[in-house]
Amino acid sequence: MPSTVVRFEEALNATLVPDPDDRSTRPLEPHQVRLRTLYSGISAGTELTAYRGSNPYLSKRWNETTRLFEANADTKPNFTFPIDGWGYEEVGEVIEVGSDVESPVVGDIVYGAWGHRSHHVCRANYAAPRILPAGVDPIVGIFSQIGAIALNAVLDADIHVGEDVAVFGQGVPGLLAAQLARVNGGDVIAIDGIAARLELAAKLGARHTIDITQESAPEQVKALTANRGADVSIEITGFAGALNDAIRATAYNSRVVASGFFQGGASDLFLGEEFHHNRIELRCSQISGVSRELDHRWSELRLAQTFIRMCAEGRVDAEALVSHRLPASQSGEAFRLLHESPQEAVQVVIDFTEEAA
Repeated sequence: MPSTVVRFEEALNATLVPDPDDRSTRPLEPHQVRLRTLYSGISAGTELTAYRGSNPYLSKRWNETTRLFEANADTKPNFTFPIDGWGYEEVGEVIEVGSDVESPVVGDIVYGAWGHRSHHVCRANYAAPRILPAGVDPIVGIFSQIGAIALNAVLDADIHVGEDVAVFGQGVPGLLAAQLARVNGGDVIAIDGIAARLELAAKLGARHTIDITQESAPEQVKALTANRGADVSIEITGFAGALNDAIRATAYNSRVVASGFFQGGASDLFLGEEFHHNRIELRCSQISGVSRELDHRWSELRLAQTFIRMCAEGRVDAEALVSHRLPASQSGEAFRLLHESPQEAVQVVIDFTEEAA
């Protein structure tokens, strides 16, 4: 069957189309492998910025040399609609290997990032270190990248045993970061405005939960910590108001990790108030790198491998976050669900297995 891919025709319009670069039949080079995608997860943060048309790569150009976004009359953005194959939460089965490939072998399950498409061709040295451990449900593989993002935030937070860790946002990355913070010895305070997500956070080990629709998160964090504040806060919503609340909730001379993908301006961020008076350290956590204290021994690959291993060992529960599985033919409905009714979903998964059947 010819390969298919999810296309963003324009903002708020996703559909499944034949892949213009059919990866189901392309001849393999000796060092390549062919994967048949099983599942592909939708990122409700970064990926929805592309679906909604707010991602800066759609209006500006990222200059790799200067590391600046450029926007002027002569500069074309990095991406324009239609866009094929956005996405970074995939898992697939090896169905063919090149003549020089020893690992992986046909039948291995490989996790990684190759976009919402039914087939993928990659180098064997990409696939080999990303083989899913035996006995692990393949759907866990979709969490490798978002799990790496959550783990990166926890490493940036530098949590110590017994510390109070406030996690602002209990979507997929926040729920994973909260579990990882607990594994790291922290006492987690989970913060969100959706009751079902807070219930899930508590079930997965958060010591306290705060519903921002009912109470002030900074004030409640202070009340829970004898007015000291969180030893460290992780903001993973991408909303400026949440970042401001994280700053307000954090103890004097302590750290806030900003891991959300912020869009637009930040009129709800008041840097002359608690940030200034409480000497708050603000650290950006972004998956293109790790903290400078760790980059000599940690990499993006190690983050993903470590997260998957922790799932395999039962120390982190990723499967509990899967709320919806929709067949690839309903990709448009999957994106609309997350855009229009985020309170009804956590991790939405595009299922390519029915297409191959």
